[in-house]
Amino acid sequence: MTSPAIGRLRVDGATLHYEVRGKGPLLLLIPGGTGGAASYDGVADDLAADYTVASYDPRGLSRSLLDDPEARQRVEQHADDAFRLLELLSPGVPARVVGCSSGAIVALHMLTTHPGRIERVVAHEPPMVEVLPDAAEHRALLARVQDTLRREGLMPAAAVFAAGMRRPGADPVDAKAATELPPQAAARVERTMANMPYFLGRIVPSFMAYTPDVDRLEALSDRLVLAGGADSRGELPYRPAAFLAERFGTSLVHFPGGHTGLSTHPAEFGELLRKVLSAWT
Repeated sequence: MTSPAIGRLRVDGATLHYEVRGKGPLLLLIPGGTGGAASYDGVADDLAADYTVASYDPRGLSRSLLDDPEARQRVEQHADDAFRLLELLSPGVPARVVGCSSGAIVALHMLTTHPGRIERVVAHEPPMVEVLPDAAEHRALLARVQDTLRREGLMPAAAVFAAGMRRPGADPVDAKAATELPPQAAARVERTMANMPYFLGRIVPSFMAYTPDVDRLEALSDRLVLAGGADSRGELPYRPAAFLAERFGTSLVHFPGGHTGLSTHPAEFGELLRKVLSAWT
């Protein structure tokens, strides 16, 4: 793996840690969940053969510190952070953006608010449950997660959250199988767990309550690739992308693995991502 150039960007209320590899047009990789910039380590080097590849730790995660650790987190502010990074690294030139999970929500908000600065977006399983017909059911789930977090602590709340993400009737994930990741991904477990309280307590309730401008997204759908995991059909994070693709009359691109296919199938995930990106060249 090539060592990236490291930078720090001051934004409103936080200082972002970011990493840059390669040369060419900017490809901004927006992380989801708790992984930060390292979640793209398995694909960044290959993509850097064609792009200036940038990723970062979102505010409050890992090396991107908040001025106020108790500050409320909002999709709009996270999207502004990503836009500031885009402005820094690709001034005046439209960029391509990839987002996974909560990072895909950020990417979609950027597309609707700064369409002139974004050439294309790949959004992999943005968990925007408010677009779904059964959104009320998922609001109740999020309330249960937060209540469990307050009353019982992190791990019971994480279990409630994980159960709510699975497809109806699915068996719980086998604990042994869940740890069988490539060594590079397994090495990130400690950092991921350190980020979990912030993610579950601050990011999840705000981001999963976010309602996108669906009409605006539809008008910009020629710049948008909605994606899901080949193994996550029917799971909650998969459904919003599938719902929007059907509404927009566009194809849903299936990437290897499930919601975390970027970590569990990095080589195959990266190969398909390169193909999807090169289709726009």
